[in-house]
Amino acid sequence: MRRRGLPDPLLVASDGAPGLIRAIEECLPRSVRQRCLAHKMRNLHSKVPEDVWPEFKARAAACYQAASPALARLLRDDIAATYARDLPSAVACLDDDFEACIAHLRFPLGHRRVIRTTNLLERLFGEERRRTKVIPHAFGERAVLKLIYAALIRAAERWRGIRITEFEQRQLKVIRDEIHKDFAERNAPAASPTVTTAPTRSSSERT
Repeated sequence: MRRRGLPDPLLVASDGAPGLIRAIEECLPRSVRQRCLAHKMRNLHSKVPEDVWPEFKARAAACYQAASPALARLLRDDIAATYARDLPSAVACLDDDFEACIAHLRFPLGHRRVIRTTNLLERLFGEERRRTKVIPHAFGERAVLKLIYAALIRAAERWRGIRITEFEQRQLKVIRDEIHKDFAERNAPAASPTVTTAPTRSSSERT
């Protein structure tokens, strides 16, 4: 992207793999990282009893789909207060990487549904696996790249575009400016401490 003169994307979605998170933070420091909510909900499901899951799921979904990050944090705190004693591992999972889980709430309302998971990318992975599984040893790197490119073209024919209004364009510009400001503040050189020295006395002042 940089060779083509493109800026870092505003948002990058990934699962919770530590290597991916580190790569995003180091290679795309001017991007907001979104934790895939489909993966996060599966993680939560594995830590909640089946009889409690419908209620917990509804409250977690309301938290992740709140109107604003501030409201999402309030709902998270309410879930923690309700379940901390009986479901400590689920509450810890909810709290883990929480800011990345609600990163999409900074963006225009009409964009949030399609930027909060990695489902679109994973469907492409599924198409690639489905094709290579039948003849796993017949592909080199170049052939696999061509295969994935063809699968991407085919999938793109079924995509529904998102119309971005002028108002949303202004919103996105504000978000990019905020990201650049945060990046500049994080990477600003530390101020050197001011060294004060006592004034020297001239020879005529000495006794």
